[in-house]
Amino acid sequence: MKDFWITCGYHLLDHNASGWLVVTDEFLKAYFARPELMPPEDACKVERWLHRELLADPRRAVAAAEIAAIADADARENWQFVLAFRDLLLRQPTLEAAYLALVRSGSVNLPPLFLNQLVHVILRSALDGYQDPFVLRAAELFYRPQRIVPHEHLLLLGDEEIIGGPSPVPVLSLISMLAATTSPEVDVLDEGNAESYWLRSDQFDLALDLTGGTLGPAVLAEVMRRWISHLLGVDVAIEPLIALRDAKLTWYVGLDAEATRIGDRLWNGEMLDERTMARVLALFQVTFADPDLAVDAVGREPVYLILAMTPDQLVRMKPQNLLTGLPIRHLEGAT
Repeated sequence: MKDFWITCGYHLLDHNASGWLVVTDEFLKAYFARPELMPPEDACKVERWLHRELLADPRRAVAAAEIAAIADADARENWQFVLAFRDLLLRQPTLEAAYLALVRSGSVNLPPLFLNQLVHVILRSALDGYQDPFVLRAAELFYRPQRIVPHEHLLLLGDEEIIGGPSPVPVLSLISMLAATTSPEVDVLDEGNAESYWLRSDQFDLALDLTGGTLGPAVLAEVMRRWISHLLGVDVAIEPLIALRDAKLTWYVGLDAEATRIGDRLWNGEMLDERTMARVLALFQVTFADPDLAVDAVGREPVYLILAMTPDQLVRMKPQNLLTGLPIRHLEGAT
């Protein structure tokens, strides 16, 4: 079986009887060995000492006074965040439980980087055994911001970190890796280069075609279905749509902040201008395998999912919205 996303730390974790991820010392040590936490040459003695202590015992309790004694303000902040993240993982029996506790709390006090890294490794577990590169590439939307790649009339998404700023000019090629280049370059994932994904899954340099009616929306729907099943234990079917066609928005979930704003305006009966509607990238319809799971306000009406981009063509998906926003009866109080 082909492996993928090696850098997320999945292979450093254990599993419980239900298949959820259990934190290990090795996983925690990998965080303390990250470049952001490696003390620089001019670091103070306290920071160097604390770093050595935690590499030796990653579960060691750290007093606030120890952090306060670090001379550099940026280093103090970095340590505060990483220790808050570590303590969250140690308070819960699994990484999945830690993630659910965090997103259901209504107060996420960690930088998005930590949330994205947690989503990355949980998705790696949820998708273990999947051998479809298109599904795995679509899953990257869950934990890495994307940017629209201009190319004729196609809706192509490239990794924001790879293709850069608000006016990217990448070299688009349907032929993989024929020559090296110093300019931003992404290949569009297709049947011809799909096998290269296994060697490049940690490089994030393949663009995804999300044009309506193509494979892209369907594989994204499969990732969302699997995400919901893994974390909530609820079976759903998710169908990509070309348009809402005057559908009644009894219940909808914005898959990002921009989509939530657009959905709110539609739900309130506003007529949106073409520029706003053009920011909607994908629409989906959700149906429950067991309709009785839906809250009474929804009944058997469809639930819609909306994915959108910001005015500067950035896509920041919020997969936690799928867990806290669906109208599931037994989760109604928890979310």
